[in-house]
Amino acid sequence: MSSMTQTVQSSNTIQEPSATVYCSSPLPDHTQLPDKDGSFVKNYQEPPQGDLLTDTITPLLEQLHPDGNYCLGRDCGIYWRLPEHPESLEKGAVAPDWFYVPHVPTTIDGQVRRSFVMWKEIIEPVIALEFVSGNGEEERDKTPVKGKFWIYERAIQIPFYGIYEVNKAQIEMYQLVNGRYQKMTPNQRGHYPITPLKVELGIWQGEYQNQFFPWLRWWDAEGNLLLTSQESTQQERQRADRLAEQLRALGIEPED
Repeated sequence: MSSMTQTVQSSNTIQEPSATVYCSSPLPDHTQLPDKDGSFVKNYQEPPQGDLLTDTITPLLEQLHPDGNYCLGRDCGIYWRLPEHPESLEKGAVAPDWFYVPHVPTTIDGQVRRSFVMWKEIIEPVIALEFVSGNGEEERDKTPVKGKFWIYERAIQIPFYGIYEVNKAQIEMYQLVNGRYQKMTPNQRGHYPITPLKVELGIWQGEYQNQFFPWLRWWDAEGNLLLTSQESTQQERQRADRLAEQLRALGIEPED
């Protein structure tokens, strides 16, 4: 593992930081590093896909982190090395389409995070996901220093890495075992257990934000779909309607 990051002993638990969150260092922080590289979203499903994952996992994360110390990143730079001149600073960052980091504040010294800087943090993301609209070559690139797969596996050592091929509606999940990624096998429900979060990740067919597609979604460990805020509201309304019907059948007019 990179000397800049703390070693994860197991990918089955969320590691608590053992010291203060930031290390004193003359290296640049998030305010001194570029927060964009001029790239753009490659497909229209990517923004709502990120929304869906975030919306459905947030209630669980709020339970896991009552202090609010966790971060969800979307196309945000993770700086894992500091390039030397003439190489641009952006070359030292990688930007997953979606990732989760536990036990870190959402702001730094009152400022919104512009990027996640590994040499200023003591904990790495638990999971990173890439939404692929092409052939996935970039996301599977194991070229040392340059390849995304290599960076996630060898440099940052993210315990869980997923490659979701949008056009094929297929998810390829990897788990870090002894410092190397091993391809995961889905369970009997066709889902991939993300053990630190006690959830499963899989494909769901349905409508979200006016688009009917296969979507990447979360389930709990018992196989129950984690609902969006809109789905939860609809479910509560349906439950209230059923209760009202039962009361009317008993001759009781329910209160509004």
